[in-house]
Amino acid sequence: MFRFEILNEQKSVTKKKTETKTDIGFPFKVVLYNDDWHTFDEVIVQLIKALHCSVDKAKSFAFEAHVKGSTVIYTGELSQCLKITSVLEEIALNTEIISD
Repeated sequence: MFRFEILNEQKSVTKKKTETKTDIGFPFKVVLYNDDWHTFDEVIVQLIKALHCSVDKAKSFAFEAHVKGSTVIYTGELSQCLKITSVLEEIALNTEIISD
């Protein structure tokens, strides 16, 4: 993007380049939904398997999904989101991939 600026004293036109920073980020997120038929232990084990995360992180995700009804467990590329959801869906956990 270019901006034209008139200098007060000289009345000349100078061209300055200004940068616009756009944060594209990762447009895809994996959402895990709460359900009434899986135990916390089942969900925690599957989260560890899918995300390769710690037990504490998996517990945190499971608890948040239980309390709030859903939680975002991963943000990143679509291919990785698909891998994660396929592991979670092995035991019929309810997931969704959303984009911003």
